[in-house]
Amino acid sequence: MNNHVSPFATRRSIAATVWSGVAGLFTAGLITAGLVAVGLVSVGLVSVGLALAAPQPALAGGTVTEAATGRELIMVEQAGCEWCKRWNDEIGPIYPKTREGAFAPLRRVNLRAIPDDLKVTRRVTFTPTFLIVNDGHEMARLEGYPGEDFFWPLIAQLMSRHLGLPAEGADLPES
Repeated sequence: MNNHVSPFATRRSIAATVWSGVAGLFTAGLITAGLVAVGLVSVGLVSVGLALAAPQPALAGGTVTEAATGRELIMVEQAGCEWCKRWNDEIGPIYPKTREGAFAPLRRVNLRAIPDDLKVTRRVTFTPTFLIVNDGHEMARLEGYPGEDFFWPLIAQLMSRHLGLPAEGADLPES
């Protein structure tokens, strides 16, 4: 039995409906390209961008940290980032307790010191940027923080598509 908290269990209807519509357009081929801009989902002045592109060389000049292995959610942040602070307040405390957090633990990196062990598809420009990573290689990204109602379904969709996150209600695989 899965004991992880579902953070959007009661808020799911609006966010899931919007995301299902966007995902349906993508699946139907009405939205195509290496860069899928999901600026359709806007909250205040923040828009969300999903980048799905082929891996390219990592940024030069990053610092080396412990070797990245397995699945991770990497949050690229910087000092003074108001949307990073908002994510930290709204999502940060609960993320490790969720099925997403158990499936892909969070690692934080500074925008100005991207580690050499992290192979990104393109330069990270905005904070926060959430990288969906497998064995140190970026598989997808979520640029910006759209608020907690949209964050959970977007991250779950990316993890499902790129890391194999099981459907809600299914048991998570052992790491």
